[in-house]
Amino acid sequence: MKRSIIISGLSAVALVVACATNPFTGKSTMALVPDSQIFPSAFQQYSQFLSENKVLKGTAEAKKVETIGIKIKNAAERWLAANGNPTYLKDYAWEYNLVDSKEVNAWCMPGGKIVVYTGILPITKDEAGMAAVMGHEVAHALANHGQQRMSAGLLQQAGAVGVALATGNKSQEEQAAFMQYYGLASQVGGMLPFSRAHESEADHIGLLLMAIAGYNPENAVYVWERMSAKAGGQAPPEFLSTHPSNETRIKEIRDHIPKVKAEAAKFGVTFK
Repeated sequence: MKRSIIISGLSAVALVVACATNPFTGKSTMALVPDSQIFPSAFQQYSQFLSENKVLKGTAEAKKVETIGIKIKNAAERWLAANGNPTYLKDYAWEYNLVDSKEVNAWCMPGGKIVVYTGILPITKDEAGMAAVMGHEVAHALANHGQQRMSAGLLQQAGAVGVALATGNKSQEEQAAFMQYYGLASQVGGMLPFSRAHESEADHIGLLLMAIAGYNPENAVYVWERMSAKAGGQAPPEFLSTHPSNETRIKEIRDHIPKVKAEAAKFGVTFK
């Protein structure tokens, strides 16, 4: 019991000490693993991924991905400078690549390493649609969601150790049951809502970035409507998913658009 108390106490202290306030969300977030460790690892993994996949270079679509990525990055820099954080991106090493894959997806690693799959091009359709996707992915990096997920994973592991120690005097069957209950509860009640919150944050930040970059944020609605049509209703219940449902996302995006347009107007960008 004493050991479980010590572990819980250390986790609580780590959570209090290792926090950082993110300028885009205004929230104090978990940072148990520093960017100085995360970024080099992410850059190495990104390089390895590119070496193992077909990266398209020089095509119109590949150039579009890079051009839009730079515009979104510049929008982030403008917003940060205007809000008193001009050096926030100093350790980021931006890179934008289009990869030949049927997968309908795009992603961004910590530090600004972005991949867009060709499979998502029918969903994005045009430059504004691509800006919506790129804004969302860049937002994950800017909000340090990778760092937060790693931190949450460490806390989840610490909790599992605590459960194991607390049930050490019980039978193997009881220990297995407690661990199963903990795993289910921490996943459905903790990790999955955590992930869905990150997706919503990335949607909101991405809207802001695409708007400051000059793209009407209403285009994000059209992207998710096409994504919803593509899914054809084949999705797990929202509470069992890492992402909000398409319906939830579309509603939240619509609700957020007026605020985003008002913020973009501060940078001289207006929409009819």
